[in-house]
Amino acid sequence: MLTDGWNRKARTEAIKKFGLDAAETEERHHLTFDTYEVGKITLDTYLDRIVFYDKREFAAQQFKEFMFAQSQPYHEMISLITALKKHYNLKVAVVSNEGRELTEYRIKKFKLGEFVDFFISSCFVHFRKPDTDIFNLALDVSQVSPAEVVYIEDRPLFVQVAETLGINGIRHIDVDSTRKILETKYGLKLPKHTTKKGK
Repeated sequence: MLTDGWNRKARTEAIKKFGLDAAETEERHHLTFDTYEVGKITLDTYLDRIVFYDKREFAAQQFKEFMFAQSQPYHEMISLITALKKHYNLKVAVVSNEGRELTEYRIKKFKLGEFVDFFISSCFVHFRKPDTDIFNLALDVSQVSPAEVVYIEDRPLFVQVAETLGINGIRHIDVDSTRKILETKYGLKLPKHTTKKGK
């Protein structure tokens, strides 16, 4: 429903914008980002390790604002999920790998709490996908069986891991193909939709 919060593309743009050493930044990121995603360190600590271990000509707040700005909504997908939830009285749970500050920003900025019932984020529960524990926790919190779940995910590995638990998975490529699978395979069809083209 949203772009990735802090992926390789965003980091590459940050490296160019702020004049960072690409190899060192990426190495430091990979050595510490998992710790941030599972909620063991703050965003400030993460940035101290990958950016502000040396004196910079820009402030931490400037870098954070750039990070937050990388999150953008896929309006049509949000509209589809919102409409399906309302029409079929569905529970919606988001299972994500993300650090706390980025997660909280995204929830508030895009008003995800208006249609999402549960946020099973790695920073809250201290497990990361593809660990099966995060999926089992989502099932427990939602109080549903795996067969009652349709899990929509753009990364094939995560879909495959969820399916080993009996969860129904959809590999998300674009909104039209996902909508078609929801309609034909799971009977989740809306009378009509007014969403815009998008991912």
